[in-house]
Amino acid sequence: MSYYYRYNFTSPEIVYSTVKEELKSYFDTGAVDDLLFPTYLDKCLRKLGRATYVISEAALYVEDFQARLPDNFFAVREAWFCTDVNGFPYQSANSFYSQAASETTIQVSPVITNQVPCNSNCPPDSCTCMPDIIQAVYKTNNQSAVSYRKQYLLKPGNISVRRHCDVSYTNDWELYQESPPTNQFTPASSSYDSFDIRDNKFVTNFRNGLVHLVFYATDYDEMGNQLIPDNYRIREYVEAFIKYKVFETLTNQTNDETFNQLQTKLVYYKQLADEAFIMADIEIKKQDAYAKQRRIKNDLNRFNMYELPNRVNRYGWRRNN
Repeated sequence: MSYYYRYNFTSPEIVYSTVKEELKSYFDTGAVDDLLFPTYLDKCLRKLGRATYVISEAALYVEDFQARLPDNFFAVREAWFCTDVNGFPYQSANSFYSQAASETTIQVSPVITNQVPCNSNCPPDSCTCMPDIIQAVYKTNNQSAVSYRKQYLLKPGNISVRRHCDVSYTNDWELYQESPPTNQFTPASSSYDSFDIRDNKFVTNFRNGLVHLVFYATDYDEMGNQLIPDNYRIREYVEAFIKYKVFETLTNQTNDETFNQLQTKLVYYKQLADEAFIMADIEIKKQDAYAKQRRIKNDLNRFNMYELPNRVNRYGWRRNN
């Protein structure tokens, strides 16, 4: 299992507002607009790499060798083949309040039905007492069964030609569980445990199963803007790149400024964007405290395999984990 750092993501509206306010004269006159800001943001994130995307997890139920990918899927980070295990169910953190009872509900506000004493001045024989009814409120918590465990990591492969081949061979994989997997049992694939991404489908070599997918996702805010990492260097790069593209647009139009003036500004902001990209690229490659600890332990334990097992005078030697 790999380790990764999770960024906090925020809306790019702050960056958009900063650019439009600092270049206010150009936007007020209508020389440029913010129509291509989402496109410029997508270019920045793609140039920085997948580290700027949200890391999400999902369970894919494979049926007939394929499963549908999530709507916000961008790229695969890890794909684990899972096996069923007998586990205890766990209660979900979400609650649903309703006025109808079921088997998994508890009564929050009880129903009170009692006879109200007659306080009127009518004769006792003719007085009709109405019951006081309070509507009950039920709290529902669903339960989910934890019934799978990560078994081994799937490998990316090319099995796109599976639709043109006979798939009866996949019924024979259980006969060869004891032997090492070879390509003779999985034609049209690079390995026995490979997968393929095609037509928004996750395609595998096994007919039915469960895959735990860790993937890079594209997440959006309520305005439809793609979220960006809440990192100073990344936000500065996005801002500088958008300003550079704004002046690149202005150089291709006719306006009050001369071409030499716009060209000077274009070169200046392009230099700022390139410098901001270098700083942002360095920032996303930095190691956090936990990554440094793992690297130190790996360096200390690197030569442990060469220790002689029958030595008794290992002064000062210890396992560094």
